[in-house]
Amino acid sequence: RREGPLVFVDLGKTNGLLPMADQMHSDHYRLGQRLRFYVAKVDQTARGPVIILSRSHPNLVRELFRMEVPEIEAGSVVVKGIAREAGSRTKIAVTSSDEGVDPIGSLVGQRGVRVQTVINDLGGEKIDIIQYNEDPSKYIANSLSPAKVVSVTLTDAENNVALAEVADDQFSLAIGKGGQNVRLAAKLTGWKIDVRS
Repeated sequence: RREGPLVFVDLGKTNGLLPMADQMHSDHYRLGQRLRFYVAKVDQTARGPVIILSRSHPNLVRELFRMEVPEIEAGSVVVKGIAREAGSRTKIAVTSSDEGVDPIGSLVGQRGVRVQTVINDLGGEKIDIIQYNEDPSKYIANSLSPAKVVSVTLTDAENNVALAEVADDQFSLAIGKGGQNVRLAAKLTGWKIDVRS
């Protein structure tokens, strides 16, 4: 049920509270609708404990993939990082501890069925699955996907500043709509990324 900006969710034995900040702008919360939430925290109040839920937390994406991808549960695929703009786009970086396992393929699933299940749970949010790399320049190049990167130069390694060069026709793709692609890549890698064609 709604009370002003707050959404109360029936969790069975108790209710959860979804504050405005943890809602996704693309969600429409309706009576009787079933959704998946991330339990962000449990607050102790004068009236007892309150379960705070989230639809915008990056860990929601992590947990949805964990439910869909047995390789994550088994430990052969490891999620290295998540950058998210809830309701719009997520970048998730994965690697494999087992040489025979393709980490990106594991998350995508046969005919894209695993990633599609997660996308549906998130109301159509776009998901970029990135190959993690210990080498920061390779990781940065991967993180700017779907754009193809020509080269990455670590211009100031001390302050984590890098320059990514892309072909002219890849420039707007690398930047993304409203700068979203490069912003999420920077969040994911922890580097400030300048993109140049």
